[in-house]
Amino acid sequence: MASLGVFDALGPSRREFLLRTAGEVEYDDGERLFDEGGPADRCWLIRHGRVALDTAVPGRGQVVLQTLGPGDLLGWSWLVPPYRWHFGARAVGTVRATAFDAEQLRLLADQDPALGYALTRQLLVVVLDRLQSTRARLLDFYGNPSDTDRTDDG
Repeated sequence: MASLGVFDALGPSRREFLLRTAGEVEYDDGERLFDEGGPADRCWLIRHGRVALDTAVPGRGQVVLQTLGPGDLLGWSWLVPPYRWHFGARAVGTVRATAFDAEQLRLLADQDPALGYALTRQLLVVVLDRLQSTRARLLDFYGNPSDTDRTDDG
């Protein structure tokens, strides 16, 4: 059975269950996978290539917040109502991925609460990782006020 990255921790029988919702997809360089505010109807396990997560910033256009690569899971907005993307995503080079149908994932999780719990725990690991990455990026962007030169009046 093929590796499912973050889902490998679910165990063989549950991974097999998840594969029922999956299909292989490919995107060309620059192709949009989804846009901010659009319906979050799937998630992807990136197998090859990179995907840039972006957001629209007034006066600056689309700003890349993070770039994901092979082994990364793309998309978790499908798990929480109203099932809308919080960011956009664009292929950087050719991207090949396994796409999972979100509605089917939610149905499987509802039918098997143990699977739903395990799936949610694995997705929370992804969310925490993204949060930490965003925090680090913000610190780089804004800097640490204690790092600036201070002048003494004394």
